[in-house]
Amino acid sequence: MDRPFNILGLESSCDDTAAAVVRMGLDGNAQILSSSVYGQEEFHAEFGGVVPEIAARAHTEKIDICTAEALDIANCRLTDMTAIAVTAGPGLAGGVLSGVMFAKGIAAGTGLPLIGVNHLAGHALTPRLTDGVDYPFLMLLVSGGHCQFLLVEDCDDFTRVGGTIDDAPGEAFDKAARLLGLGQPGGPAIEREAKSGDPKKFSLPRPLLDRDGCDMSFSGLKTALLRARDGVVAKKGGLTLRDRANLCAGFQEAVMDVLAEKTRRALDVANAKILAVAGGVAANMKIRLVLEAAAGDCGATFLAPPLELCTDNAAMIAHAGAELYIKGYRDDMTLAARPRWPLDRKSPALTGSGKKGAKS
Repeated sequence: MDRPFNILGLESSCDDTAAAVVRMGLDGNAQILSSSVYGQEEFHAEFGGVVPEIAARAHTEKIDICTAEALDIANCRLTDMTAIAVTAGPGLAGGVLSGVMFAKGIAAGTGLPLIGVNHLAGHALTPRLTDGVDYPFLMLLVSGGHCQFLLVEDCDDFTRVGGTIDDAPGEAFDKAARLLGLGQPGGPAIEREAKSGDPKKFSLPRPLLDRDGCDMSFSGLKTALLRARDGVVAKKGGLTLRDRANLCAGFQEAVMDVLAEKTRRALDVANAKILAVAGGVAANMKIRLVLEAAAGDCGATFLAPPLELCTDNAAMIAHAGAELYIKGYRDDMTLAARPRWPLDRKSPALTGSGKKGAKS
C-alpha cells in the first residue's frame, strides 16, 4: 500500500456486539481509532449461560448503533473506510449471521470491499496489533469456547501444536461457577472467590500431565470439582463460604498448572522465542503470571494484550482484516456464516465441541 488506510471491523460471534476502526500505517503497524462493545450479560444472566436466540436478536438490535458509535469516535465516515472486515465464524450461527448480513449491506451500499475474518485469527493476530511483533510466534488462544497452541507464521498460516480435547478452560470455569452457585461469566467469578481460598485444601487432578504432547483436557477436572463439592455437602450438610473459596482456589490452581506445563512443552515443540496469549481467560491475572513464568523458564518473551482486547472485540477483527486485505483477500455476497472454521486446515479436528463449535 502507498498510503495508510482504514478498516471498519464488525464482531458478533457470541454475546458481544462490537465495531471498531483500525488504521494501518505504511510501516505495517496498526492504530486503533475506536472500539465500541455492547455486552449482553444482563440478557443471559437468569439462564446461566448464553442463549443463542437472545444473542442473535440483541446483535441485530445493536450492531448499527455500535457501528455508528465507532465511526463517530474515530471521527470517520463510511467513505473514509477502505474495506469492511467482519467475523464470518466460528461462533453461534445466528450471531455470526447478524454481523455478516449487516456487513454485506454496508458493502452493497458503499461499494467497499468485504473481508470475512476468522474470529480465532483475530485473537491470534492480536500481538501484531498491540506489540507489532514479527512472525513467527507461538499463540496460546484460551477462551470460553477454544483452547489451542498455534504457531503463527502469517496472517493466513497457522499450525496447531496442541489443544483441548473437550472443554475449553473458559467453558470449564463457567461450568464450575454454576456448580458452586456463582454468577456468570464464570472466569471472573472463580478468580474473585479464589483470592481468599486455599488452593491446597482440596486435591484436584491435573488431566493429561502424565501423557506426552501438548493436548489438554478440562472436563474431568470439572467432574472432580463436582465430587469434591458433593463430598463437603454430604459431610457438613452444606457448603460454607470458606469451602467455596477453597474449591475455587483449587480449581483455578489446577487449570494454571496444566496450562503452564503444556505451555513449556509447546514452546519446546515449536522452538518458539515469543509466547503470546489471547482470549477471555487471558484476562485472569494469576494465569497470566504463571504463563509468563513458563515462558521465562524456556527463554521466551511473553506478551499479553490489554484486558479490553482479551475478550471479544472488533479491533482485532479490523486488524486481521487489514492484514488479509494487504495480501489480496476479498469476499463477495456469497460470504457465509461459518459456525465451525478451523484455523489449521492441515491438522485433523480435535474431538469435542464448545460454545463456538468444534475445537480447531
